[in-house]
Amino acid sequence: MEQLAAGKVLGNRYRLERILGRGAMGHVWQGTDVYLERPVAVKTVAADLLALPDRRRTALARFEREAKAAARLDHANITAVYDAAVTEDVCCLVMQLVDGTTLDNVIDCADGGRLSVPAAVCAAAQLSSGLSAAHAAGLVHRDLKPQNIMVHTSGLVKILDFGLVKVLSDTDPQLTVTGETLGNVAYASPELLAGEKPLDGRSDLYAVGCLLHHMLTGRPPFHAEGPAELVTQHLTATSPRLADHGVDAPAALQDVVHALLAKHPEDRPDSAADVYAALAPYLPSPDPAFATRRMPPEDPRRPFLVPHGPIMSR
Repeated sequence: MEQLAAGKVLGNRYRLERILGRGAMGHVWQGTDVYLERPVAVKTVAADLLALPDRRRTALARFEREAKAAARLDHANITAVYDAAVTEDVCCLVMQLVDGTTLDNVIDCADGGRLSVPAAVCAAAQLSSGLSAAHAAGLVHRDLKPQNIMVHTSGLVKILDFGLVKVLSDTDPQLTVTGETLGNVAYASPELLAGEKPLDGRSDLYAVGCLLHHMLTGRPPFHAEGPAELVTQHLTATSPRLADHGVDAPAALQDVVHALLAKHPEDRPDSAADVYAALAPYLPSPDPAFATRRMPPEDPRRPFLVPHGPIMSR
């Protein structure tokens, strides 16, 4: 496969324009669907992963898994997949381009590096809503972190990157690239880090707890000099409470975050829909004037005041 560069048109349809991000698997490009004349995001696999037969097989297996898993989901809080192609010349996943920024940038730009309670709850409620759809489809994301969450300029939250998704019916979940860390340790559940099986949606709920803690305090619940120490803290250390960091939040909301950070899955909420319901009382009250008030389109921190409801378990 030839080296990709700006201006390259993949599959005679998707023109690459500029790199939006880099990861272990490859690049994410901003591009244009020249046929429909609309902007898209194009994820490509790194050339070095395709150079050797063994690495190529593993990389394409993960790529195929991500494409098929994400394409199964149709939800406002999950980035839509438009197309995918795997040939000798093209290996790309074409997705909705979200006009906004990642959650880590939103947090960094917030006053004091912390979001307000309503804004953080809005983001977490939308994450729970999107996860409810993924979990209902039998998928566990396994890699939730601020860099994998986009915030649209409207405040709508979108979950990205299903590259490490676990399909609950899979008999062989070990599809990772050599040298790649499974998920981000700062937000990974104890059972994920311990390699426990089976893994279910409550692993993602632990990550939501980590993200809520980060949004409200300005830092993940655990931090250490190296990954090994960080893993140990997730496995054994008592989870900090929001009040320990001077966060002025309702006691019941602090209890929700603390429950999400429980070491054992059975001590966490049962489902993403349950988390949404627990967060709902702390969402901002809809403002009747909101429908006609002009808001700065460039401000991605503005919370979406009516987060989409979750997929209820059957």
